[in-house]
Amino acid sequence: MSETSKTIPCRNCNAQIATETFAKNLKVCPHCDYHHYMSAHERLNLIIDVDSFEEYDANLYSIDSLEFPEYPEKLERDVAKTGLRSEMLSGIVNIGGYPTAVAIGDVGFIGGTCGSVIGEKVTRCIERALENRLPLVIVSVSGGMRMQEGTLALMQMAKTAAACAEYAKSGVFYISVVTDPTFGGATASYTSLGDVIVAEPGARVGFAGPLAVASLREELPEDFQKAEALLEHGFIDSIVHRADMRQMLVDLIAFAS
Repeated sequence: MSETSKTIPCRNCNAQIATETFAKNLKVCPHCDYHHYMSAHERLNLIIDVDSFEEYDANLYSIDSLEFPEYPEKLERDVAKTGLRSEMLSGIVNIGGYPTAVAIGDVGFIGGTCGSVIGEKVTRCIERALENRLPLVIVSVSGGMRMQEGTLALMQMAKTAAACAEYAKSGVFYISVVTDPTFGGATASYTSLGDVIVAEPGARVGFAGPLAVASLREELPEDFQKAEALLEHGFIDSIVHRADMRQMLVDLIAFAS
């Protein structure tokens, strides 16, 4: 089979999508509009001006401080798989010509779960934005708090929320972009504290995941924790298609500048 004739199945509708079409369509199914997972580097390239990324804190990485079984092997596996040393990229970029501090999660790295490194990277990114009076964009994706780091992971909720509170006092502008899935402490801290919160269509957002809630034998609505329901209830401000995300960020940053 030639490279151009290869297909992948949509995770939502099972339609076969040509890989070339899939890439050109930004990993969005042309049949049902399902937004598939993107890596941190893919999202970075989607929203920033070309060749404008100056990375910071690339030397930060997780260690097995609790001697959790198989954690070192999982870290090593996902470093090799993603090419990242941690679950988040952070730095300073230009978006539409505007210098902007960014942090972008990667679901491919231990499910994007929040450990001590993601808390440190998010906090440093916010502090850098505050010091330089830059707009801030954080693209969230998270499978929850990282159980392999225990309390060290949970502490990052307070740490990042405190950094957001200091940033808010400065009168600069924080755009929180929510992608699928975003659960746990990320939702309960920095993800929910943007001046504007936008989500991709169909993004699942919440504190406890649907399986945890279902275990309480609660009957869940079909749109439970979906971006569309959260928009209706005021938790998020807008749903933005992936193809429109960069222009939306440019427009918002320009408006606030």
